[in-house]
Formats: sequence, C-alpha cells, structure tokens
Amino acid sequence: MTSRKKLPSIISQIRNFCESNSDEKQAQRYARYFTEGYDAYGVHPKILTEQITKFTEEYRDELSLDDVLKLGDMFLRSGKYEEASFAILVVGPYRDEFTRETFQRLGKWLEQGIRNWAHTDTLCGAVLSVFFQRGVVKLDDMASWRKSSSKWKRRAVPVTMITLLNTQRSVKPLLDFIDSMMSDEERFVHQGLGWFLREAWKRDPKPVESFLLKWKDNASRRIYQYATEKMTKEEKVKFRRKRG
Repeated sequence: MTSRKKLPSIISQIRNFCESNSDEKQAQRYARYFTEGYDAYGVHPKILTEQITKFTEEYRDELSLDDVLKLGDMFLRSGKYEEASFAILVVGPYRDEFTRETFQRLGKWLEQGIRNWAHTDTLCGAVLSVFFQRGVVKLDDMASWRKSSSKWKRRAVPVTMITLLNTQRSVKPLLDFIDSMMSDEERFVHQGLGWFLREAWKRDPKPVESFLLKWKDNASRRIYQYATEKMTKEEKVKFRRKRG
C-alpha cells in the first residue's frame, strides 16, 4: 500500500492536471446551472472522466479504500468542482470493500464538502446506491439523514431511493420513509422528492397518487411540479391545491 506521505503528491498531480486543462469559457458555460455557486477550473467533462479512469487504473492496487477516502476529504475542502468530482468517482471501484461505516463516512461528505445538486446526485447514483444493491445497508441507515442540517444530505435520501424502486416489491415502505420530509422547506430537497415520486409513480401509480393526495394542500408545489411531470393534464387536476 502507498505511504500516507504520498497522498499530498497525488493531490498536486491531479490539481496540476486540472490547471493544465482549465478553460474559463467552459467554466462560465456551466456556471448558469448552479445558482448556489460554481467554482471550477473549466475542465471538459470528457477529459476529466478520461483522467479519472487513467488514475483508477494506475493506483487501484496501490491505494486502499481508506486512502481514497482521505484523498476525497482533501479534495472536498478546496471547493473546486472538478476536485469534488474526482473525490466521488474514484471511490466506485472499491465497492467490494464497502461497509456500513463507509456509507456513513461518505454521508459526512454531504455535510462537510459537497456543495451542489450535481455532486449530490452523482454520489447517490454512482456510489451510495451500490451499498443498497449489495445489501450492505438498509433504509434505516439513512433515517437520521432526513433531519440533517445539510440540504444536500436531505436531498440524498429520495435521490438514492430512486434506485431502490428496481428491487422493492412495494413502494409503500419508501413512501412512508419520506413522509416526514414532505414539509421540508428547501427547494433542492423538493426537487429530489419530486424526482423520486415521479419515478415511483411510473412504477406503481396508485399508492403514489394516494400519497400525493394526502399532502397536496400542505407540501411545496415544487414537489408536485416534478412528481406529476409525466401525468396527463387530466391526471394532474386532482392534485391541485384547494383555494383559500
């Protein structure tokens, strides 16, 4: 295994790569998608993905899971978009070593480093979902996340749950799990909830519609905007909020 003293040199290597491939116009082009702020080198996504693949091939046998988690901690402190992307995507190849402790360790990234919806969703889809697919964690392992002070950690709950729709026999337990989140006041969480409900509705409309009817006069309309996106105009009518 690599010496911990080597980790700073790896950080420098990746940062030199990002600086060498920076493009201010590219950064400005993507900035409009991030109202919460966007600090980036401007590396083209294709170039960054290729570099991450090369890095993984070069260091997979040399770096342990603990090493890449420590690298991720360091990358996430900078606030640079590409460095956070790197932190998230190099973890995936270590899936055979994932534990419940790893899951909660990555959950802390949502509180202490991840700063936007894109990285939240990438972590959910590319990494956190694997823990459920492999049976390492259960839904209750995200129970405390629903009340986290981090909007990104709260958003991660319904977004990660989207992948569970492929394995759960019934959507009812999933709906029960997010029930307490329907009064959340953060728009990024609303979007995540709506996204999950839209996908759940496509899988099993009846229980999802009952759930939406229950909350239609109290939950954010933004949730309903996303949740009913694939419905017909006639289907959407019953989810309108009562006037007054």
